[in-house]
Amino acid sequence: MTTDEKQVNNPLHGKTLEFILKQLVWHYGWEELGTHVKIACFTNDPSLKSSLKFLRKTDWARKKVEKLYLDTFD
Repeated sequence: MTTDEKQVNNPLHGKTLEFILKQLVWHYGWEELGTHVKIACFTNDPSLKSSLKFLRKTDWARKKVEKLYLDTFD
């Protein structure tokens, strides 16, 4: 099975972490996003740049953000 075949059933395929985060911020706003995913980069002086940096190196937080995206938009 090729990588493309594995991705067919992946609802996040083709969506970057930046796209996912921007959609969540647009939908919820930083304050409410911080209540759904309790991480400091969403509640203490949040910015797209600092949040992406944290999420890219913190697997558990990225998974929570991806799950919230799927629960919200899928």
